[in-house]
Amino acid sequence: MNKCILITGGTKGIGYAIAEILAKSGYNLLLTFGADQQQAITVQAELRGKYAVKVEVLQADISEKSSIDKIASFLDADDIHPFSVVFNAGLTCRTPFEQMTLEEWERVFFANVHFPVFLLQRICGKLQSGGNVVFTGSLMGEYAHSVSLAYGVTKSAVHSLVKNLVKFMQPYRIRVNAVAPGFVDTEWQKNKPAEIRKSIESKIALGRFCSPEELSEIYKLIIENNYFNGEVITMSGGYSFR
Repeated sequence: MNKCILITGGTKGIGYAIAEILAKSGYNLLLTFGADQQQAITVQAELRGKYAVKVEVLQADISEKSSIDKIASFLDADDIHPFSVVFNAGLTCRTPFEQMTLEEWERVFFANVHFPVFLLQRICGKLQSGGNVVFTGSLMGEYAHSVSLAYGVTKSAVHSLVKNLVKFMQPYRIRVNAVAPGFVDTEWQKNKPAEIRKSIESKIALGRFCSPEELSEIYKLIIENNYFNGEVITMSGGYSFR
């Protein structure tokens, strides 16, 4: 298969699960990461060894404007034309509303909204015709976020962005969709106190968190099903059923 998938934040958590299921299906990968270079190199070697696909890793901080140029330049230098871009990496801010600074608010907005918009602007002409863009939204873009106002509002913006970008990507024959995960059993969630996890599970009809592997199957489905367009697919397990 001569198709490359660009995944931001692709070396850990949800991003890694997406990378693995796509590598298993024969896709080549370009994975960006934030700071842990050793982890990225380990993931690169692991996926190359297990699935015999091309895997490149690139450090790119989504809160830095320079990362847009860095990714675009990498694609140009290696003549990479991605079939799909998965905007998975994101930031949150858990400073209480009363103490949150404008700088913190802007940082979350840049990482979650501005960065993917202007990276896509730079590289949309390099994407393969018939390909697609997949955003990682959030259940907290649908329900009020009790901890991070900035995160909830930016994920709502991402969901709206998907609907609007469909028209702008249509001339390129590029589909645009999003997956809105609920509570996924990443390291972030596993490290929560047991009483908080139990409280969350009590609000989910299935009574448990989603596994990263279950969630990654939805990304693969969207990438490979040519009729998904302008959709935000929620994976909540039946959140707030009572």
